Amino acid sequence: MTYLKRYLDALDSLKSRGRHRILAPRAGHDFVSNDYLGLAGSEILNSAAKAALDRGVSLGSGGSRLLRGNTSEHELLETEAATFFNTERALFFGAGFTANSAIFSSLPDRDDLVVHDALIHASAHDGMRLGRADTVAFAHNNVTHAENLIKDWRAKGGAGRIWLAFESVYSMDGDLAPVEDLVALANQHDAFILADEAHATGVFGDHGRGLMHNYARAENVLTLHTCGKGLGVSGALVCGASPLIDTLINRARGFVFATAPSPLTATLVRAALAEIRMSEQRQTELKSLVAHAHALAEKHCGLSNLSSQIIPVIIGADKTTMGCAAELQANGFDIRGIRPPTVPQDTSRLRISITLNTSAEIISEMFAILGKELETLR
Repeated sequence: MTYLKRYLDALDSLKSRGRHRILAPRAGHDFVSNDYLGLAGSEILNSAAKAALDRGVSLGSGGSRLLRGNTSEHELLETEAATFFNTERALFFGAGFTANSAIFSSLPDRDDLVVHDALIHASAHDGMRLGRADTVAFAHNNVTHAENLIKDWRAKGGAGRIWLAFESVYSMDGDLAPVEDLVALANQHDAFILADEAHATGVFGDHGRGLMHNYARAENVLTLHTCGKGLGVSGALVCGASPLIDTLINRARGFVFATAPSPLTATLVRAALAEIRMSEQRQTELKSLVAHAHALAEKHCGLSNLSSQIIPVIIGADKTTMGCAAELQANGFDIRGIRPPTVPQDTSRLRISITLNTSAEIISEMFAILGKELETLR
């Protein structure tokens, strides 16, 4: 037991503070997943999988993309994705976390500066720690603060390239980045843009192409589109100019040394892209459900100025948040509590996700119960 004591003590500390995490099974109506368009369990992807297996698409890749793991399925996906997202090239990674870490650790150089939104994803922070560039955070969605940081760095002798990094839709707050202003700032200072479209892909923009679609062709723009959220599969597509993609192929350790994603997975992502390319029906249906949820969130929870399919209900205390989540789960709604370090201290919350896996009627039932629960807490 001597070997394990420090781990047991650390786990006990997490339990005492209401921050201990466990793996819980799926149960109840889906208000927690990122399967926004309901594609993950759809007949569209099931049929695509069966057809791919019937024609001999393999489950495993057998190695990294630079060895024998590169298949026609990967290359077809990348070609189609580049066209769909309006970029010169695309590169398929096995996971969004890996892709984001690879971008930040491989592209900004030693004399550069990464200026990033304070609420950017943990994968970006991991990549920055592995990278060579200096980094600095600007206050969330505050373009003026970002500009002042750039000017200060230049005034102190910073001579490298600026990399402006943000999420187009923020995963825990559900708000949107001021994309137009950030693009203008980047262009004014000859900066690269690293835009994480994870929670916009499939949901925002023409046919779900994301909030950066109109800017994606520019040589200073790199976008990340994860495939395990709105697209319902897994993996991630990094989209941008050919020299940036080739640099990732040569430098990104998460790509060079990783076994390639399953060719079958690549096939299913192609099927998901084809579905949203051919029709905006799912996007339209989701927009209607989200508007319905926003109205109920304001009525029952006093929430206003909501922007997306992600609705944060900030409670504050860790244990109180988890107790509220447990009460909703007991009523048949799968809602989870989000605690630090995923969100800032004292902002523990219920992260309510609106997807096509629920109906307007179920959403109404959930918010009525949630409103009563919040009233009890007050």
